Amino acid sequence: MKRRKDRFTAWEYVLFAAVTAAILCLCVCVGSVSVPLKDALSTFAAGARHLFGLGNAPTGFAASILLSVRLPRVLCVALVGASLSLAGATMQGLLKNPLADGSTLGVSSGAALGAVLAIAFGITFPALPFAGTMIMAVLFAFLSLTMILSMAYRLDYSLSTNTIILIGVIFSMFVSALMNVIITFASDKIQHITFWTMGSLSGASYNNAAVLGVALAFFSCIIFSHARELNAFAVGEENARHIGVDVRRVKLTLLITVSGLIGVCVSIGGTIAFVGLVTPHMVRMITGPNHRRLLPASFFGGASFLMLADLVARTLLNPRELPIGVVTSLVGAVVFVVIFYRRRKGK
Repeated sequence: MKRRKDRFTAWEYVLFAAVTAAILCLCVCVGSVSVPLKDALSTFAAGARHLFGLGNAPTGFAASILLSVRLPRVLCVALVGASLSLAGATMQGLLKNPLADGSTLGVSSGAALGAVLAIAFGITFPALPFAGTMIMAVLFAFLSLTMILSMAYRLDYSLSTNTIILIGVIFSMFVSALMNVIITFASDKIQHITFWTMGSLSGASYNNAAVLGVALAFFSCIIFSHARELNAFAVGEENARHIGVDVRRVKLTLLITVSGLIGVCVSIGGTIAFVGLVTPHMVRMITGPNHRRLLPASFFGGASFLMLADLVARTLLNPRELPIGVVTSLVGAVVFVVIFYRRRKGK
């Protein structure tokens, strides 16, 4: 019985996966032009048969919408949501801070700065699609996180919530100013950069989904393998050190992993704020603080949350489309205030 409580059980994996798959089907079928579920399933079945050489490629209006536009976009949204949520849960456990997230700590802003530099000055690697933007985003995400934590530690050895958040906000403002300077010198790309910084996956492709899938598979394995260490960090670094955790190595490994996840997501989808704050907080109320249960729940919860946010962004002002980052920021800002208020009250 204890093992069932300490770990994510098989039926829970099935339940969460089924809910995520149902939301994925909903998001693929619903949009500016809705497609009945029966037609969507038949189109997907025909596409799968064609992929394995067992039939002709599906044709028609529904097939062109579902397979060419919506499916790659929804897949990318789900993968980005899972990545950002997993990164947020990891940062919150590592820093013992429920307000920790790539957006609140300024890591997403740092990754955005690296990507903007790559876009503005044409930093590319011809043999690898998106490599220039991605490498710059990952590098700047890690440098930003290192800089923010170092500054916070010098000001407050206890790394309190208020200090880290304050440094993150100041850093984000500084990065915003730098990006405005870059936009001034790259006025021919201002529309692309501006829309991209608000977060959008409207032009996502299967190549993007493949890159996100590989990155998520690699980094999530590292994070899941450190669930026990994250539980140890929850009771303090000193206690973690006493039970045999190599605090320095684990912290550096997880910081690099989180930076990689955030950097890859930002390089493809732009700045999508608060996913890593909202989702782990919500699933923690269901699964509890144990990271062996929290991490897989955050994985599925982040994918579901961002798919629903993308659905709202696509349909709320139809035929106009909101950037997905706008929707997540509106929801995340409210949740951020609630969490901060409850933490100040000591509840």
